[in-house]
Amino acid sequence: MRFMLGLDPTNTYNGSNSVFTVGELTSLTDEKAYPSLEINQPPGGAINYSTSPPTGANYQDYLIGVQSVVIDPLDRLWILDTGRALTPDGVLVSATYGGPKLVGVSLTTNSVFKTIVFPPTVAYGDTYLNDVRFDLRSNLSDSSGEGFAYITDSSAEGHNALIIVDLGSGESWRHLGLTKSVRGESQFLPFIWGQPGYYTDAGRPYTSFPIGSDGIAISADGETLYWCPLSSRYMYSAPTALLRARGQASELLAQQSVSNHGQKGVSDGLETDNNGIIYVGNNEGNAINLFNPSNGTTLTFVRDPRINWVDTMSVASDGYLYFTVNQLNFGSSTFPGTDRRVRPFALFKVKLPNGGSKVSVV
Repeated sequence: MRFMLGLDPTNTYNGSNSVFTVGELTSLTDEKAYPSLEINQPPGGAINYSTSPPTGANYQDYLIGVQSVVIDPLDRLWILDTGRALTPDGVLVSATYGGPKLVGVSLTTNSVFKTIVFPPTVAYGDTYLNDVRFDLRSNLSDSSGEGFAYITDSSAEGHNALIIVDLGSGESWRHLGLTKSVRGESQFLPFIWGQPGYYTDAGRPYTSFPIGSDGIAISADGETLYWCPLSSRYMYSAPTALLRARGQASELLAQQSVSNHGQKGVSDGLETDNNGIIYVGNNEGNAINLFNPSNGTTLTFVRDPRINWVDTMSVASDGYLYFTVNQLNFGSSTFPGTDRRVRPFALFKVKLPNGGSKVSVV
């Protein structure tokens, strides 16, 4: 199976029931709603126009605005729903409780087996749930043994953080909120294919790129979490044990544990192989780089003039790294505010070095 998002952050579900937000590619040219058409069609649409201003619909059992789909080490699909959608004139509405959630789907039965809804103290109205990674080791949680999920909040409005989820109890919490490691750099400006990436939002004045913690990866042994703000060329990490902690001093200890691994290029996505290598997009260099934690170096892994905006990356058990190139730098959220993307978009694969394969943190 190959799964895709029917939408992206700059061309999102406008509230009608005529499209779907998660799909399955059934061939090179065909797709269908996944796991069903019904779950992709919230009654009345993804936007609640009865509020002022309009907000994301609060349905827990329907998909509102999905940002990421990830298959975990147990071969289950998880859908990360932001609970937010764009109006026809390009305004990203705020989320309401019930919209932001993590949905687990069995690939055997194609049915939902778990839905974790995030409370307003974890997913704020302006939170943007971006990407997720899993650690399913049974000894991590006394209550369930089902493991944990780690999520980046990349909100352009500035409430950035890492979100941690106990998959058994469904509890969730935030760490590192508003610290430098999860925030975009002031006046950050990427250049991709020679074009500056000024940011625009529904007719507002152009600004530098304001996106916070975005790409995320977990080490092969599950002990370290890596992440990077989109509006930065730096990558950071922290011990997962301190991110899972919830004691009175847990936030201070988590902040003090953060490591800065230096510059690695402008990255929208990160991924790990079973050799411990972290793969990072280098959108400005038309490339994917790799970070080697054993010696702290960042090197070019693959470079091609067709590469522009490397987004979702996935290491598969067949020994290849799969990644999409989505031309987001030419979307309507960038200067001059018009959609200049040229279809078709691309999915590439490249053989991993040294026999690399999928990480299985179980």
